[in-house]
Amino acid sequence: MKIILTKDIKALGEAGKVVKVKPGYARNYLLPKGFAIPASPRNLSKIEEIKKQAAEEKLLLHSKYQEVVKTIEGVEITFVRRADENNHLFGSVSENDIVKALAEKDIAINKANVNMEKHLKDVGTFEVEISFTTEISTMIKVNIEVE
Repeated sequence: MKIILTKDIKALGEAGKVVKVKPGYARNYLLPKGFAIPASPRNLSKIEEIKKQAAEEKLLLHSKYQEVVKTIEGVEITFVRRADENNHLFGSVSENDIVKALAEKDIAINKANVNMEKHLKDVGTFEVEISFTTEISTMIKVNIEVE
């Protein structure tokens, strides 16, 4: 089934692009959520309008992300956790923990914005990347101390 994307979708492409997807994916996910419209002749004439609207939304999001990055820069988060004699944590510090700690500082981000290869399981100081787009990202310092 051919559709026109109305929003940027990482796996499919940018808004305004005509793509072919499986009918179930289009009917059950993309169309009901407003991520796409059917590629009918009438809708194909709206592609430029969709691209223009998507570009405006992107500009708004970029400026919002830039503001969030400015508030995040220089922020340090400290976690106090139980650890064994080798300074290995009994639990771990995950993306959810970082999101909650930033929310306590009135900084709202999504779990998907926290880039960690693996959860932090040792005592120490770590740099964690917070990225919103490929161009907009920053690093925060995460301190883990023994309880």
